[in-house]
Amino acid sequence: MGEAGRICGIVLAAGAGTRFGGPKSLARTAGGESWTVRAVDALRDGGCDEVVVVLGAGADAAADLVPDGTRVVVAADWAGGLSRSLRAGLRAAAGADAAVIVPVDTPDLPAAAVARVIAEAGRAPLVRAEYDGRPGHPVLVRADHFAALADAVSGDAGAGPYLARHGALRVDCSDLWSGEDRDRR
Repeated sequence: MGEAGRICGIVLAAGAGTRFGGPKSLARTAGGESWTVRAVDALRDGGCDEVVVVLGAGADAAADLVPDGTRVVVAADWAGGLSRSLRAGLRAAAGADAAVIVPVDTPDLPAAAVARVIAEAGRAPLVRAEYDGRPGHPVLVRADHFAALADAVSGDAGAGPYLARHGALRVDCSDLWSGEDRDRR
């Protein structure tokens, strides 16, 4: 437990992956490693006390890829967009002092980026990684923002506008990786 208290990692993996050609929760690296497992490992190794994976499209098959000791939450209304899976993840994180949120489509996310964002939690209630000046993931949200963030998001929009409006502390992680998500195979 760090300066931010008990931290829950949230992997957003509910979408259908329309541009990708299928649910990204089922995606694997060229070497056969599950993107879901990589995201869970990055959160755990980066300092999260527990991890929740939010599933939706392909949930039955994707649940088999979730590592032991990881909580699975199914966003029944996942088709309503990213906001629905984010809300489900924040509800599942209730009781934690903060949440670190990552989408499943960032398989190159290193644990070091998670650790760097967590390390800044004592300075601000909202912390976001950035890459060459572009906002990215992971994102840390302290519990006092869970309800307001859940209320603020809608459709396929994520936390970005809320984080910008509330002056999230941006932490440069450009030296760790590109920050790119993967929308195509």
